Amino acid sequence: MLVIRPIEPEDYPALYTIAEESGVGFTSLPLNEEILQDKIATSKESFAKNITQPGEENYLFVLEDQATGEIVGTTAIVASVGMSSPFYHYHRSVVVHASQELGVHNKMEVLILCNHYTGCTEICTLFLREPYRSGTNGRLLSKSRFLFLADFPERFSNKVIAEMRGYSDENGQSPFWGWLGENFFKIDFARADYLVGMGNKVFIAELMPKYPLYVNLLSKQARDAISQVHPKTKPALRLLEKEGFKHVGYIDIFDGGPTVEAELTELNSIRNSRLKVARIGDVAEDEELYLISNRGLENYRCTIAPVKVLEHDRVLLSQQLADALQISEGDSVRIVAVDGYYRERYRL
Repeated sequence: MLVIRPIEPEDYPALYTIAEESGVGFTSLPLNEEILQDKIATSKESFAKNITQPGEENYLFVLEDQATGEIVGTTAIVASVGMSSPFYHYHRSVVVHASQELGVHNKMEVLILCNHYTGCTEICTLFLREPYRSGTNGRLLSKSRFLFLADFPERFSNKVIAEMRGYSDENGQSPFWGWLGENFFKIDFARADYLVGMGNKVFIAELMPKYPLYVNLLSKQARDAISQVHPKTKPALRLLEKEGFKHVGYIDIFDGGPTVEAELTELNSIRNSRLKVARIGDVAEDEELYLISNRGLENYRCTIAPVKVLEHDRVLLSQQLADALQISEGDSVRIVAVDGYYRERYRL
């Protein structure tokens, strides 16, 4: 059984391995021991804080295979972005160049540098190791965050965003950055990606063009990459779109990948989730699959398993599931159906 839980200091070697495997373009996990250790420490502090409104907390989770103890994935939630350092995007807009005398009326697409998402909650750092990319594992890694948001809304903003990894080729080269970097930065994509992951964003403010970029002046390769996602990111984007996330014209300033947004209370997994009282007993394997969490904070646990919904707001769980969630009979849990999929169709 795979279970989501908060990261612990002893998970550092696994986090470093994930950072290695994620490759160029996965900005939030740079290959740097100090930064990764700091992320773990910040996460521990965030879970332990008594919060009444969102600040700069960063909640980092891991996906653990309980049969082996192996860490097979990670994901995170940033409570409020852009509070201590600028959070940049390009916004796709249209300007009109017209002359009544000449009979000319041209619509031109432009990219405008902005900080419009400052203060929003960001879901990020989603990575599932290759051998586990099957069944409901991706859904668990993605949707587990929404049950956490549902139980602790005071810790998060009303608007939730996700920056999707932009398109890059088999050599890790971003055609969008290829044009932007060549003309304004004179450093390659891997170097820029690493600097941002290290928290060094000063060069953006220093070198980024302050005026709108006319899209028709970009190379064809750069234009084609705008709002496109990395091939390995497409499944994650589809999951978010099913939750209600939409792309409304904001893109990453490095790889041109889309940023999607949604209102926290409108997310499908939150709207459709229900609080139940746990009963423990025998559960048939062909019962419907549910995403289920223990509603904990520092001891948060979430997984996908077959459960039986009973009358009077009760739900029947197996003893194995109760142990995995660290709950007892009578405890409160939050559940939501997993898109109508059933256990026999997936490996849990």
